[in-house]
Amino acid sequence: MGYRTDYARVQNLGAAHEGVGHWWGQRISSLALIPLTPLFVIPFGRALGGGYEAILATYSGWGNALVAVAFLLVGFWHLAQGLQVVVEDYVPQKGPRMGLLLGNTLLCGAFALAGVFAILTILLRA
Repeated sequence: MGYRTDYARVQNLGAAHEGVGHWWGQRISSLALIPLTPLFVIPFGRALGGGYEAILATYSGWGNALVAVAFLLVGFWHLAQGLQVVVEDYVPQKGPRMGLLLGNTLLCGAFALAGVFAILTILLRA
């Protein structure tokens, strides 16, 4: 038992030494997804039944393409943070936990980059 005040104990930022940075990151990404989701889903939904040409027409302009890129980047960042919390909370062994965290980061990053590449391919091809 130490002779430290509550304030001094809090400044050590807990066992992970991250404080509330991860918590704030999730909150900020979820707030960013509030306007991005309808701005992405509505044009995507309109073009969905129209085939390949409708998708090309929708994402050949800078507006919808930039919204789609922002939605994909923020969405996969938010997903990676959420899955990280689940793995850290429910996987007790350190070895499997590290593998799952690495896989989570790599897969979310790969899916985000694939989506961004697809949108930019459509945008720059038109």
